Amino acid sequence: MQALLQVVYPPACVSCGALTDTDFALCPACWAEAHLISGLVCDLCGLPLPGEEPEGAQIHCDACLALAPPWARGRAVLLYRDVGAKLVLALKAHDRAELAKPFGQWMARAAAPLAPGGAIVVPVPLHWRRLWARRYNQAALLAQEVGRALGLEVLPDVLLRPAPTPKLEGLGRGAREAALAGALAVHPRRGAALRGRRVLLVDDVLTTGATLSAATVALRRAGASEVCVLTLARTAKDT
Repeated sequence: MQALLQVVYPPACVSCGALTDTDFALCPACWAEAHLISGLVCDLCGLPLPGEEPEGAQIHCDACLALAPPWARGRAVLLYRDVGAKLVLALKAHDRAELAKPFGQWMARAAAPLAPGGAIVVPVPLHWRRLWARRYNQAALLAQEVGRALGLEVLPDVLLRPAPTPKLEGLGRGAREAALAGALAVHPRRGAALRGRRVLLVDDVLTTGATLSAATVALRRAGASEVCVLTLARTAKDT
């Protein structure tokens, strides 16, 4: 049956649809344009850095040295440009929910330096109106796949977005932080599950970090011992 399915539905690139050797893979052309992150990165935000990766040392980018985010460590899988941006938008805005499975597996591999063992996985929430319009929360889908791949407990309803926030595209860090002030909160019935626990906070894209910062602050106030962030993609200039 499996062989028959492969004949009828051969493995195809998740980006362009070209034939591949395995399911949920990228063809060579799309792989080259996906800007997968590897090598030396900022240990806080996952930004690729020049140079070779030193053993046992944590390296931070200039932005994180100037203003460190509230979370402990962070990683991302790819840069938000070219094929990388296309993949994120396919999941986020083009009803390609099935992509959460391979993307979550990629993210689980990227999470290895965060030593996530024993952590609980928490997605960044959507306001219910946006969730109704989109029909699913892409961060929650990714979190479920990350948790499944790493064998970790996933708590999809720990964080709430009680009020809708304006669109953040095009806003700088300060404007984003102002728009998100008080926008994220821990569910009053789920706070006990956080006390003394490490949290792996999952979202689709890290831009300025304002959303992840607001979520981290809410989680720490509720008693989480540590928060690490994991995103599918992150923006970067001239990398």
